[in-house]
Amino acid sequence: MGWAYYALQVLAGLFALFLGSLVLLVGVLFVIDRSQTGDAIRRNYPVIGRFRGLFTELGEFFRQYFFAMDREEMPFNRAQRDWVDRASAGKGNTVAFGSTRNLNIPGTPIFMNAVFPPLDDQYASTEPLLIGPHCRVPYAAPSIFNISGMSYGAISKPAVRALSRGAKRAGIWLNTGEGGLSPYHLEGGCDIVFQIGTAKFGVRDADGNLSDDKLRELASHPQVKMFEIKLSQGAKPGKGGILPAAKIDEEVAQIRGVPMGRDAISPNRHREVNDFDDLLDLIAHIREVTGKPVGIKSCIGSAEPWFDLFRAIRARGVQSAPDFITVDGGEGGTGAAPMPLIDLVGLPLRDALIRMVDLRDLAGLHDRIRIIASGKLVAPGDVAWAICLGADIVTSARGFMFSLGCIQALKCNRNTCPTGITTHDPRLQQGLVVETKEMRVAAYARSVIGEVETIAHSVGVAEPRQMRRRHVRIVQDDGTSIQMNELHPSVHLGLEGLAKARGHKRFEEALKRLGET
Repeated sequence: MGWAYYALQVLAGLFALFLGSLVLLVGVLFVIDRSQTGDAIRRNYPVIGRFRGLFTELGEFFRQYFFAMDREEMPFNRAQRDWVDRASAGKGNTVAFGSTRNLNIPGTPIFMNAVFPPLDDQYASTEPLLIGPHCRVPYAAPSIFNISGMSYGAISKPAVRALSRGAKRAGIWLNTGEGGLSPYHLEGGCDIVFQIGTAKFGVRDADGNLSDDKLRELASHPQVKMFEIKLSQGAKPGKGGILPAAKIDEEVAQIRGVPMGRDAISPNRHREVNDFDDLLDLIAHIREVTGKPVGIKSCIGSAEPWFDLFRAIRARGVQSAPDFITVDGGEGGTGAAPMPLIDLVGLPLRDALIRMVDLRDLAGLHDRIRIIASGKLVAPGDVAWAICLGADIVTSARGFMFSLGCIQALKCNRNTCPTGITTHDPRLQQGLVVETKEMRVAAYARSVIGEVETIAHSVGVAEPRQMRRRHVRIVQDDGTSIQMNELHPSVHLGLEGLAKARGHKRFEEALKRLGET
């Protein structure tokens, strides 16, 4: 009994101490809240008013787990994230009891299944696509689906390592993003697309100008297959890349060639490029120095300015054209960008892709310029839709982040990512085990490619790049659907296609502006 009584006395003392501390804390917070002048709620409702800020901060997480329906969340809903998770784990992606997708929403694509699709022995794998036929070292791109630009610095060392290894396993390429080439990009042995941003990270001299010596050094890596000149990206068109100072350590600073202690903010455009003639000059210069394909990446605000690009190409000759154009939708993601640009600027990929594909084809450059689609394309239906519209290749960043374990915590810009993907905090990075995540990256890529091939077979063609706009219907405002080629007639290859275009009012005017006779 003596020990029990003593234990109860100790517990009672501890409880009294806790209660006294709690009362003291509440009293201190009361005085602080009542005396501060910045927050009216806390001033009028001391202590209790603090819960409003806490609940506001936690609201997005409670909605994610408890309140939002599978198809409601933004920017990616639970159904999309769950599909990527199952695909990355190599699990079956069959579901029961029918689709949860609302097929009556205007703009929804519906693929048109064939009455007599190809038999099992009539399927074909996607053939490699030649990019840069006029280069000394052209590239035969093996995959329709690849990893979009994510810079080392914006994402962590283990994330880059896992992406590199997974890309090699799946036979796809990895875009470096504008942050330069790190040893971790090369680690897995995958194909690399080096992105040249407006700040020239990784290929800049001491004054921040493009360095031919560094270009040659990069091109000497057999893994570096192509160079992509980033004009703008969908999440922040008109503004350069933003890497917060908290995410710049010594290694990131050395690779990028920037000082530590302050944000690394890229110019909003390449200073030496004032028009499309300057752009074609820059493309030609990089292609000559490296010997490898060179393309551009841009978010599109309107088709109007791009007529000048294709007119300039026609005047100079097809060899002057960019080897590829990456069209980034205005809905694209990023780790850090001003909300007005994320929400309000740039055409969505749905509009931008059609315009760029049609312009390229009207200019007779279908086989010369490859179109790459980028912008929240994470599931097989997204990829198949883009190919139907005319994209040759699709790239994704967010999809591969989900395969790494991203939970959409929306902390990419704060160096506090709980999954270790976008943080340089070693404690948080330890949660991302490269050997496990590389397998998920590869499994996700294979699943997307395999299911896009399944869609292609369902609509009656042997492989994805044979899909056309006529194979997909688009839901209209009244709930009915119409074939994509009726909404947006496509220009086919060769003289026959141009002849058809001349009979179409919309294309007639475009051909005149391009100088076509």
